[in-house]
Amino acid sequence: MTPDMNPPPPADQAPSGPATAEPAAPSLETQLAELQARQGEMTDAYLRAKAETENVRRRAEDEVSKARKFAIEAFAESLLPVMDSLQAALAIQNATTEQMREGVDATLRQLTAALERNKVVQIAPPAGTRFDPHQHQAISVVPAQQEANTVVGVLQKGYLIADRVLRPALVTVAAPQ
Repeated sequence: MTPDMNPPPPADQAPSGPATAEPAAPSLETQLAELQARQGEMTDAYLRAKAETENVRRRAEDEVSKARKFAIEAFAESLLPVMDSLQAALAIQNATTEQMREGVDATLRQLTAALERNKVVQIAPPAGTRFDPHQHQAISVVPAQQEANTVVGVLQKGYLIADRVLRPALVTVAAPQ
């Protein structure tokens, strides 16, 4: 060996000399602990959100189920007076024809009112009304002294429920001339 050459310092000794001023970086264990804590928080937040979503879905399904089950309740409730009237009419043993007629008229008014309260509306187009295939069903075409494709007469009333055809009106229609 030549005197100019210095042997390298052993690996377990730090080189002597001026110290460099480096900021102390967090150790890997500290970083790992922080990341594990954040991951735990995120997992907890995810599980809570998932549980809340599941609860909302279950409550919505229950509400839909109850709505379907009890949707008819108001309608049925409005028909009960009609049922009572019919039962009362049958209970009368010696009713005259006039009494029966009055009872039937009153019961029909009750039924009509119950249907209207529940948004069931009659389709009974007057003569001369333009034929509407969405609300009317033509049973026959007859020669008439009115414009073609207009209603001549109603054979059976139709009904709408909330602007949806429940049953179309059966009508006769004027033939083209």
